[in-house]
Amino acid sequence: MNSVARWIPALEWIKNYQRSWLKGDISAGLTVGVMLIPQGMAYAMLAGLPPIHGLYAVTLPLAIYAILGTSRQLAVGPVAMVSLLTATGVGAIAEVGTEAFLTLAIVLSLMVGVIQFLLGLLRLGFLVNLLSHPVISGFTSAAALIIGLSQLKHLLGIDLARSHHIHEILIAAGERIAETNPMTLLIGLVGIGLIIGIKKVNKAIPGPLLAVVFGILAVFGFGLYDQGVKIVGSVPGGLPSFSFPTFSWDQIEALIPTALTISLVGFMESIAVAKAVQNKHKDYEVVPNQELIALGAANLAGAVIQSYPVTGGFSRTAVNDQAGAKTGLASLVSAALIVLTLLFLTPLFYYLPKAILASVIMVAVFGLIDWKEAKHLWHVHRSDFWMLAVTFVATLSLGIEQGIGVGVALSIAVHIYRSMRPHLAVLGRIGETDAFRNVTRFTDAREIPGTLIVRFDGRLYFANLAYFQSQLKALVEQRQDDLHTIIINGEGISSLDSSALHELHNFVSDQKAKGFRVVFAGLIGPVRDLFARDGLTDIVGRENFYLSVGAAVDKVAETRLPPQYATQANL
Repeated sequence: MNSVARWIPALEWIKNYQRSWLKGDISAGLTVGVMLIPQGMAYAMLAGLPPIHGLYAVTLPLAIYAILGTSRQLAVGPVAMVSLLTATGVGAIAEVGTEAFLTLAIVLSLMVGVIQFLLGLLRLGFLVNLLSHPVISGFTSAAALIIGLSQLKHLLGIDLARSHHIHEILIAAGERIAETNPMTLLIGLVGIGLIIGIKKVNKAIPGPLLAVVFGILAVFGFGLYDQGVKIVGSVPGGLPSFSFPTFSWDQIEALIPTALTISLVGFMESIAVAKAVQNKHKDYEVVPNQELIALGAANLAGAVIQSYPVTGGFSRTAVNDQAGAKTGLASLVSAALIVLTLLFLTPLFYYLPKAILASVIMVAVFGLIDWKEAKHLWHVHRSDFWMLAVTFVATLSLGIEQGIGVGVALSIAVHIYRSMRPHLAVLGRIGETDAFRNVTRFTDAREIPGTLIVRFDGRLYFANLAYFQSQLKALVEQRQDDLHTIIINGEGISSLDSSALHELHNFVSDQKAKGFRVVFAGLIGPVRDLFARDGLTDIVGRENFYLSVGAAVDKVAETRLPPQYATQANL
C-alpha cells in the first residue's frame, strides 16, 4: 500500500478520511468552483483563446492533480503568468484567434506535461532552484504589470495591437485614449471595485463571480451591447471531446523555449504556494518530485481535452484553504461543478462583458507586484536588490521569456561569483577563553603574536583558488617579519577538489621552505579523508592537525619549536 500511495497520494487521505472533513471539503470545493468560472474564462482570454477553453482547463486536469498531487489544498488551473507565457510563445508562431493558434496552445500543454512528468520521474525538481527569490520577485512584478496593462484594451473598449512590451502598450493606449467607450470603462471600474471591496469584507465571498453577475445584468438589462460594450458572446456548451493534438516536429522545436519556461515557472509558482499552505497543516508532506509528476499528468490530460497549460494558483489555493479544504476531495467537487456549468449553464455567459473579465485579471495580477520585497532587499541585501531590479527591467523591456532568461543567467552568475569569493576572516582570541572570532567584528578579539589564524568559509575548489591564494599571500606578507605559525581553521571548508589539494601541496611546501609552520584545525571528517588519500597529511605532518583552534594555539605556545622537532600527534 505504501509503495502505491507514493505514486497515488490520494489513496492515503482516502484510507484515513474522517467524516468531520466532509463539510469543509464540499464547502471549499463549491467556493473554488464558483471562483474558477470567471477566472478560467478570463485567463483563457488573456492567453488569446476562446473563454470556453479556460473552463476545460479546470475539469480533468484539476481532478488528475487531486489524485496524484501531494498537496491537499492546492487548486490547479489556468493562472495569469502561464496564460501570458502561452500568448507570448504561441503568438510568435501563429496569429491569435486562428485555429492554428488554438492547436499550438493545446500542443504546448502536451509538451509541458511531458517535460514536467519526466523531470519528476528523473527526480530533477531541484532545477527550479535556478530561479532565486529576488529573480522570481522581479520577474513576477514585471510580468504582473505587463499582464495588467495588456487588459487596457478591454477595460477602455478600444482596439490595441497585442504587445508584451509595456512601453508599446502605454504609447498605443495614449494615442487612442479619446476613443474610450465610457460604458465599457464604467463597467470595468465597477467590476474592479466590487472584487476589491468584497475581498476586504470577506475573502471567502467569490467577488469575481459577483462582478460577472453584475456585468451580465448590466449589459442585458440596459442594452449596453448596442452601445459598443464588447461581450463574450456565444459560449459552446457540453463537455470537450477527447482527442490527441496533431503537431509537426517544426512546431515542437519552435515551442520548446516556451514549454521549458512554463514548466519551470509553473512548477515554481505551484510548489511555492503548496509549501506555504502545507506549513499550516502538519498531517501530510509536499514532495516536489511527485508534484512535478502530478502537474505533468494534469497537463497531459488537459491536452487531450483541448486545454492549455495549467498549474497551481495562489489566490484559488488560499481561498480553498480558508474555506476549509482538508483533502483533494475539494478539488474533485470543484471539477464536478465546472462540468455541470459546461453541461447546463454556458448560455448564461452570452452577455458577459469582456471588461469584467479584464477586471478579474487586473485585480489578480496587480496583487503580485511586490514593492515590499524590493524595499526590504534595498535595506538588507543590496546585491539581491540589484538582481531583482535587473530582472524587472529586463522583463519589461525585452519581454517575458527573455526576462526570465536574463534572471536565470543572473542567478547562476551571482552564485558562481559568490562561490568564487567566500568569506575569509583573520581570527583572534576573546580574552582568556578558547573562543576565536573575526578581529574586524570583535573589538576584544586579539591576534596571537607570531601566529596567523585564518578561517575560510566555503568549499575550496578550482574557481575560488585564486582568491584564496591571493588573500592568504597578502596576510602572510603583512606579518612575515614576526610570523612563525599559520593556523588554518577548516571548520567552514566542506569539501575540496583535486585542484585545491594540489595548490595546498604547493602552499604548505612553500611556507615550510620559508620556515613557517602550517597547522590545520577543526577539519571535518570527509576533508581529513581527502588529505590522507592524497598524501597531504604526511606533507603537513600528522602532528600539525588539531581538533580546535584553541588546542592548536596552546600547543604552538607550549612548544614554540620548528615542526621537525614536534613529535606528538593530535588527530
